Amino acid sequence: MSAQALIAAAQTLSDTVAALEFAAPVTHVYNPLEYAWATHTQYVERFGNGRKRIVFLGMNPGPFGMTQIGVPFGEIAAARDWMQLDAPIRKPIHENPARPIEGWACTRSEVSGRRLWGLFAERFGSAPDFFAEHFVANYCPLAFFAAGRNITPDKLPAAEAAPLFAACDAHLLDLVRATEAEWLIGIGGFAEAQAQRALAGQAGIKIGRILHPSPASPAANRGWAEQATRQMQALGIW
Repeated sequence: MSAQALIAAAQTLSDTVAALEFAAPVTHVYNPLEYAWATHTQYVERFGNGRKRIVFLGMNPGPFGMTQIGVPFGEIAAARDWMQLDAPIRKPIHENPARPIEGWACTRSEVSGRRLWGLFAERFGSAPDFFAEHFVANYCPLAFFAAGRNITPDKLPAAEAAPLFAACDAHLLDLVRATEAEWLIGIGGFAEAQAQRALAGQAGIKIGRILHPSPASPAANRGWAEQATRQMQALGIW
């Protein structure tokens, strides 16, 4: 697999979703594949080469993670210190005053990312050792806000979701083909369901799920890393 194939697919996805429109209650739409493109491409160039046995798939950017720096589940400390990423980040054209883009200066922790990357760092040690067989991506590249409130893609009206999901499905197919993945692991039920639908009939790909690490999930607040590890072991992957 070439990282350049993943970068080209991400560029196509970004261009496609940039043309979509979303009505109230959505007040702001962030596309980190635009303003944080440099960091996203640095992430893919550094860790996206070679065949990946397992691809983890999240839903969409969290407000203090990928929304800030363009890296899936982009907890600042993990991306900066563990992955050694440092590319510059610009501002979106229409910035949400309730959710400003501070990039590497963001002091809020993306708890989901801290838990996810923390598990991978504990289990595999170095980032290169983890990414030798694994990759992490998001299904949808856009973050949606109603002023200061986050709106997840599954809450969009069907008429708005349909073209968005069509673009995301096409990108997911490109992602799976480029990585030659054996397993696609949805991080949470939404990502798994989207993968099951988008990849139906694709030979050679197995789909599973782990618990989403969001602190909004009561179950995830009771030893998420241990539960996710057991789920991966039950699937026979780890």
